[in-house]
Amino acid sequence: MSEPVLQLNGISKHFGMTKALSNMSISLLAGEVHAIVGENGAGKSTMIKIMTGIHQPTSGAIKVDGATRVIAGPQAARDAGIAAIYQEPMVFPDLDVAENIFIGDKSSGILTRPAAQRKRARALIERIGIKLDPSRIASGLTLAEQQAVEIARALSQDVRVLIMDEPTASLSAHEAEQLRKIAKTLAGQGVAVVYISHRLEEIFEIADCVTVIRDGSHISTKPIAEVTSDGMIAEMVGREVGNYFAKAASTATDEVIFEVRNLTLDGVFEDISFDLHKGEVLCMAGLVGARRTDVALALFGVTPPTSGTVKYKGQTTHFTTPRDAIEAGIAYVSEDRRKLGLAMPMAIKSNVSLATLNDFLSPLGLLDRAEEDKVAHHFSDRLNIRTPDVETPVGMLSGGNQQKVMLAKWLNLNPELLIFDEPTRGIDIGAKAEVHDLIRTFVAEGGAALVISSDLPEVLAMGDRILVMREGHQMGILDHTEATQKAVMMQATGQMQEAV
Repeated sequence: MSEPVLQLNGISKHFGMTKALSNMSISLLAGEVHAIVGENGAGKSTMIKIMTGIHQPTSGAIKVDGATRVIAGPQAARDAGIAAIYQEPMVFPDLDVAENIFIGDKSSGILTRPAAQRKRARALIERIGIKLDPSRIASGLTLAEQQAVEIARALSQDVRVLIMDEPTASLSAHEAEQLRKIAKTLAGQGVAVVYISHRLEEIFEIADCVTVIRDGSHISTKPIAEVTSDGMIAEMVGREVGNYFAKAASTATDEVIFEVRNLTLDGVFEDISFDLHKGEVLCMAGLVGARRTDVALALFGVTPPTSGTVKYKGQTTHFTTPRDAIEAGIAYVSEDRRKLGLAMPMAIKSNVSLATLNDFLSPLGLLDRAEEDKVAHHFSDRLNIRTPDVETPVGMLSGGNQQKVMLAKWLNLNPELLIFDEPTRGIDIGAKAEVHDLIRTFVAEGGAALVISSDLPEVLAMGDRILVMREGHQMGILDHTEATQKAVMMQATGQMQEAV
C-alpha cells in the first residue's frame, strides 16, 4: 500500500466547550476517491478547514507524504497541493469569471494579459462541461455557475488533494455527471480526491472507499464494495431511517387553490399553465437554466410577469411585490438560505419572527420579546431544531437546522401555499427525511406546496404531479403514476417523444 498523501492522526478540535472533532483519523491515498459522509454538524466542515489550514487542531498530528507538517494557513495548504471546493460558492462579484478563477494564482498577476487569462479560463471551463463566458461579471452568475467557477479555480492549481464539498448540490444532472467524470479523471492522474455529498447515489457511483463520521467522531472506513445504503445511513444518523424517498399517499383534494394560465415574462419564460390543489404537492423539475426559479419569483411578486393570469382561491390576482403575496397567505422558501432566506448573524428567535414582525409589536410599537421567545421555542420543538437555545445565531447552525429555521419563519406566517425552492439542497439524509415529513404534514393539514427540486428521486417521491420545464418552456405535466426518471429527463432535455 502506498504512502498516504495526507493523514489526520488523532485530530481533535474544540471551540470553547464545544467539541467539533474527537480523535479523528483518516488517510487519503493518491489515485483514490475517498467519500466522507455524515449528517450536517457531524464535523465534516471542521475537518475540511483543518486540512486547508483555516483551523488549527487542538490536538493530534497532520502528515503530508508521511512527514508531520503544520498547515498554518490556506497558503500553506496550497503550497502542499491541497485545494477545496466548498459547499457555498465564494466568488468576487465585481470581477469577471477568469479573474475569479485565477484570483489566488501567483503566476497570474496583474501583468497577465486578459486575453491569455481568459483563454486559460475557457480551457478549464470546458473541462467541466459548462457553458460560461470567461469575461462575464460574476455578480450575475447563478448558483450553478458560481459553483463552476469554484471548480475551475481548484483545477487551476497543481492539486495533490482535491476536496469537493457538495460540489454537485447546485448542478443539473448532466453537469453533475460531467463533474464526477472529472473527479475520476483526476484520481486516475494520481490526485487524492475527497468527495463529500448528501446524494448517496453519487457516493456509490464515484467512491473507492467511504468514511462515515458522526458527532465529530470516526465511525467507519470501508471499501465501497462493502458499503450498503441502509448501513451507511444507519451509521450516519445512529438509528435506522426508513426510505426517505418513499412515495407517501396523496392528500390532494378537488379544490383548486392556485390557477395559473399562460404566465409569461418576456425573454425569461412563457406560457406556463397549471392548477395547484389543496393538499397537493406539485413539483417543478428541469435542468439548470430551465427557469423554474424565475417562475416562482414571478408568482411571489418579486419579478411580476409580463402577461398571463393568476387566480388565488378563485380570485384573479396580481402580486406586484412579495408583501402582496405574503399578505395573501403565500410564502417562499428560497434556495439560497444564506443570502436570501436568513439573517445569519441574528438569533434563531429573531429569524423566526422576521416575516411576521408586526405580530410581535405592542400597541406602543415595542417588540414583545417574551412572545417572540415563546414562538421560537414552539417551532424549535416542532421542527426538531438542534440548538442549545433560541438565542443561538443562525450562522452557527448546521445546514439542515438552518433550513428548519427558514421553514419556521414561514410556517409562523400560517400560509396556505408554500413555494419551496430546492428545500433539501446541501442538507443531510436525516434532515432531508424531516423536511419531507414537514412538507407532507403541511399539505395533509390543508396547505398546498409548489416544490422546485433538481433531485429526481425527491421529485418522484414528493410530487403528486410533476411539471417539467426546459429553457423557459413548459414541456408537460406528469401524474405520479406515469412519472419515471426517464420520463422526466426526456422532457427536461427536449426529447418528449421518448418520454414514456
